[in-house]
Amino acid sequence: MKLLVVGSGGREHALAWKLAQAPRVQLVYVAPGNGGTAQDERLANVDITDIGELADFAEREQVAFTVVGPEAPLAAGIVNLFRSRGLKVFGPTKEAAQLESSKDFAKAFMKRHGIPTAAYETFSDAAAAHAYIDAQGAPIVIKADGLAAGKGVVVATTLEEAHAAVDMMLADNKLGDAGARVVIEEFLAGEEASFIVMVDGKHVLALASSQDHKRLLDGDRGPNTGGMGAYSPAPIVTPQLHARVMREIILPTVSGMEKEGIRYTGFLYAGLMIDAQGNPKTLEFNCRMGDPETQPIMARLKGDFSKVFEHAIAGTLNTVELEWDRRTALGVVLAAHNYPDAPRKGDRISEIPAETADAVTFHAGTTLVDGKLTTSGGRVLCVVGLADSVRSAQSIAYETVNQISFDGMQYRHDIGYRAVSRKQPN
Repeated sequence: MKLLVVGSGGREHALAWKLAQAPRVQLVYVAPGNGGTAQDERLANVDITDIGELADFAEREQVAFTVVGPEAPLAAGIVNLFRSRGLKVFGPTKEAAQLESSKDFAKAFMKRHGIPTAAYETFSDAAAAHAYIDAQGAPIVIKADGLAAGKGVVVATTLEEAHAAVDMMLADNKLGDAGARVVIEEFLAGEEASFIVMVDGKHVLALASSQDHKRLLDGDRGPNTGGMGAYSPAPIVTPQLHARVMREIILPTVSGMEKEGIRYTGFLYAGLMIDAQGNPKTLEFNCRMGDPETQPIMARLKGDFSKVFEHAIAGTLNTVELEWDRRTALGVVLAAHNYPDAPRKGDRISEIPAETADAVTFHAGTTLVDGKLTTSGGRVLCVVGLADSVRSAQSIAYETVNQISFDGMQYRHDIGYRAVSRKQPN
């Protein structure tokens, strides 16, 4: 069978890499793919981004099913289009994807259905937003309402930062239509975790827990990014917390969408903040796998992933049990010079170590220029190490990182630090 993965990042490389391991999968197309997917003989890049042309391609090549990676084609209605043409596809419809494509929609939805989240207000008028910030004080969180490629959230620790974020989005229009409205939220303290599930419209199948690292610099300093690294599993997500998140957040979201006439299918990602007492609140929803969480999660997943998608598309996820590598997987993102502001492209990347049983490198912002691997985006690579402990997985990942170089390469040196410092049970 032939499959199609839509997207070009590290998430899509990891999904395609895992799908291609199934013996019955002949080829995985990746549209448009990257330098890493171009170098894998089990994968084939397809230089198409238009959703109509992608549907034509899937029909022509008799693709068994399509998996949609990034948010933009979901918000554009790729799932609606594919289904209207009788093509099998996994992802949420345009209507369901509003949970991610509009922060205001998501917050109002959570309020209607009693899903725990931060208090908030929405503004399109800058003066009103500034007045609200002055009344609330700092720290405070400013979010662009629309999709902003991971750059639409500012966690302001001072009033000056908060006012500057509002001016950047509303007054200066730096994020375009995405920032034409802003959601201003109370700041939630605690530890973040990523909780990702697959939904077939009725049944929910949870993937392994993970934890992302959003800030650019060690110790969670510097600007927010799309994610500088992640590990799985996340020790903070205990079995008790897992059950509570399913009961209080995930299942009410799926049933709430159904009550509003929207059947949710696809990945559903709840970004969580867990306070000191262990209470979870929803920071945001994504209607896709996280990036870079996908990379360590896929590194741990065992078995034929293509069969899981077939069940998801058929509405029979309740019959599936996932099997996980008992080891911890930890991924370190290598980013381009001047990421996240204006990442430089065109830097040559040194030879990347070959994949082993305990280390694999996924590509994101890479391309082949005259046969040479070159940077083409902000987050360039994600190096994943696997081992029996977080500390050992960390060591393996950073050993590989130390063998890779390109001009301007930047990365965090402390991915997994929260888990390493967490007291182990006796």
